[in-house]
Amino acid sequence: MRSRYSAFVLRLEEYLFDTWHPSTRPADIRLLRHDPPPKWLGLEVRHTTTDGDSATVEFVARHRTGGGPATRMHETSRFVREGGRWYYVDGHQR
Repeated sequence: MRSRYSAFVLRLEEYLFDTWHPSTRPADIRLLRHDPPPKWLGLEVRHTTTDGDSATVEFVARHRTGGGPATRMHETSRFVREGGRWYYVDGHQR
């Protein structure tokens, strides 16, 4: 989760694409592009669970777009481990 947050901050689209599970990732990672791009302000991981090769992460990420107010993204994300690597599957906005 932290590495994906860092990839959002640094706009590392290829890393985000590579760590997104093939069953749920978009065909084109450019779907994540915004003009202007958000400025990410912080990440708080609130809760994690792991059950074998499955995991969930509840987090709050704060960001600001343009001169607008800071907003929060509160999500519980699902991850799966395949071939020794963790992949983001999907998330439920809270």
